[in-house]
Amino acid sequence: MATRTQSQSSAPHVADSHDLIRVHGARENNLKDVSIEIPKRRLTVFTGVSGSGKTSLVFNTIAGESQRLINETYSAFVQGFMPTLARPEVDVLEGLTTVITVDQQRLGGDPRSTVGTATDANAMLRILFSRLGKPHIGPPGAYAFNVPSVRASGAITVERGAKKTVKATFNRTGGMCTRCEGRGTVSDIDLTQLYDDSKSIAEGAFTIPGWKSDSFWTVRVYAESGILDPNKPIRKFTKKEMYDFLHGEPTKVKVEGVNLTYEGLIPKLQKSFLSKDKEALQPHIRAFVERAVTFTTCPECDGTRLSEGARSSKIKRISIADACAMQISDLAEWVRGLDEPSVAPLLSALRQTLESFVEIGLGYISLDRPSGTLSGGEAQRVKMIRHLGSSLTDVTYVFDEPTAGLHPHDIQRMNGLLLRLRDKGNTVLVVEHKPETIAIADHVVDLGPGAGAGGGAVCFEGTVEGLRAGGTVTGRHFDDRAAVKETVRKRTGTLEIRGASANNLRDVDVDIPLGVLAVVTGVAGSGKSSLVHGSIPAGEGVVSVDQSPIRGSRRSNPATYTGLLDPIRKAFAKANGVKPALFSANSEGACPTCNGAGVIYTDLAMMAGVASTCDECDGKRYQASVLDHHLGGRDISEVLAMPVTEAEEFFGAGEAHTPAAHKILDRLADVGLGYLSLGQPLTTLSGGERQRLKLATHMSGKGGVYVLDEPTTGLHLADVEQLLGLLDRLVDSGKSVIVVEHHQAVMAHADWIIDLGPGAGHDGGRIVFEGTPADLAAARATLTGEHLAAYVGT
Repeated sequence: MATRTQSQSSAPHVADSHDLIRVHGARENNLKDVSIEIPKRRLTVFTGVSGSGKTSLVFNTIAGESQRLINETYSAFVQGFMPTLARPEVDVLEGLTTVITVDQQRLGGDPRSTVGTATDANAMLRILFSRLGKPHIGPPGAYAFNVPSVRASGAITVERGAKKTVKATFNRTGGMCTRCEGRGTVSDIDLTQLYDDSKSIAEGAFTIPGWKSDSFWTVRVYAESGILDPNKPIRKFTKKEMYDFLHGEPTKVKVEGVNLTYEGLIPKLQKSFLSKDKEALQPHIRAFVERAVTFTTCPECDGTRLSEGARSSKIKRISIADACAMQISDLAEWVRGLDEPSVAPLLSALRQTLESFVEIGLGYISLDRPSGTLSGGEAQRVKMIRHLGSSLTDVTYVFDEPTAGLHPHDIQRMNGLLLRLRDKGNTVLVVEHKPETIAIADHVVDLGPGAGAGGGAVCFEGTVEGLRAGGTVTGRHFDDRAAVKETVRKRTGTLEIRGASANNLRDVDVDIPLGVLAVVTGVAGSGKSSLVHGSIPAGEGVVSVDQSPIRGSRRSNPATYTGLLDPIRKAFAKANGVKPALFSANSEGACPTCNGAGVIYTDLAMMAGVASTCDECDGKRYQASVLDHHLGGRDISEVLAMPVTEAEEFFGAGEAHTPAAHKILDRLADVGLGYLSLGQPLTTLSGGERQRLKLATHMSGKGGVYVLDEPTTGLHLADVEQLLGLLDRLVDSGKSVIVVEHHQAVMAHADWIIDLGPGAGHDGGRIVFEGTPADLAAARATLTGEHLAAYVGT
């Protein structure tokens, strides 16, 4: 009997056979019926050129379906408050586990959102100060800059037996600074940028972007409210009229029978433009805000956002404002020195959170840093923090380029964290381009062979050694090493920076050479962006391409984003003798059934909405009469369906010859987007494609100096080669190019390198090397020098 029991227990349990995630027939976006098996409790890296379908497979298919299935376990009532997710286009998905997605989406750009609020570290600090702070000023809300103080008194009716009216008072102490309302900055508005006071409202006095004379919600409210005289020049307004115009209280008014709210110009602008994060605004709106508004540190709270009471309460001579302003590595040390048994569990949790920051390489930032200022890589690492100490196992972690924004020195640390998550029994799926991270994979999936319509197939599955020998684009480029230039270009001038002290910079003096390819490098947090973006005036002659994401609805596409559609519409209008507005799917030419969207969206409440192709226009977005107009034998919908390379040829010669359109298409092809179709919705583009689209639009700038912030983010090894060619062409055409970059291929290709460091935060902020890449690699005197020398094999 005992023998039989032993032999039964040695047989594998049926539950242990589910050790694979099986995907069959995935067709999301450009995926071509992909079938694949991914091992569980292993580290799998997905690679391939930008736009090959990695995100479609990992995020949209595997992670998307897992999240949808988890959401379905909640009641219909709860699902009504959750984002609705459509079932991905796939035949079979088996073996899924709970997915935790750590993507590169920027953290919220709300002016009140900081690193501390985004990670709950502030919440723990507030409780700590409400228990230990001297003098004691109140509960945790008294230390919160998002909580205003409230006082109220009056009569209330108590219905207990016989009704009776009693007097009551209510007090709540909040930590919000009353002057800046918890923002840390106050704004002054330059009225001359808002209107021309020599004109009346009827004559078009407003100079605010988007405020057109026929707009119901803006200009017409002022002109037809009856509160102001629309025909009187603004400079002739009486004192009362000027007050109503600028500061008037919200008042209900009727304009052409429609109920609207009249409000003073300044509060209206504060709600519409100034309450939003400046970095999240459209470029022309941001330019207006920068012209019209000056932001200065709040004089009352000195930028801490907190009331005087919150700043006066201290633990060991440190206030909560001081704690949030500290570099996190220093704050972690201060918290370790606190020993108070009454709050021991809280101190332990806070210590663990702060040490996770340091471990993940973010010890150089502070908790009061606005979350909207974090780069994509920093935002991703902040999201990782809550998962580092997690006891969960058998979870699938999905990462989107976790090494983005990391110096080669920091990549080893990130690799260690990914392996640690795997070793706890989790499945780790990583979308990545860096060979250092691909090298640690247990399993590699290479998608391609090309991008867009030329991709979407699995080119290779297996080990890293198999990838090297596999002959795919990734395999061929895996061991590519750019050589250091033997001869470098001579500078044609110098951009002088003197006494730079933004953020952690220590009174830096540096001369950036012009007429060459200059690369600014250093570990994450060493002060590169502070030096380049904070000290080089982004004015006349400087074109700055930062890492802020491009936003676009499903109606936006490469043609609308780059301004390409304007010359195309004009060319169609001229050839057919009609109005250009007819050729806009967002204007007069739109199909009336789908309003130019091409699809009909049906909202199904808590279930995913259904998008069905519009029967009237067959998904072409235009009225049938518009499609009767042709240019070069093609209608507007056929032109928008063309890939960039075909459109470049189409508008380059013949009847459709349009120089303005051809110039923009040239730039799109230059940045490696020749495969994109002109009408492809921006929402379907990958992160790397969006960044290159942004670069293409900025290349039209008239500036002589181009400042690029990590242009290799999201680029495959093969695409980096193409980017280097583009940078060379820019410099050879007489431009000066300054690149903030960690990629060794770009460093090796530079004419001049400026290395910051030696560390991050207060351990950085100094120039540790200036010279040619060859000298940097030969000297090996800095961290960057060591990694560059290892990369080029010197």
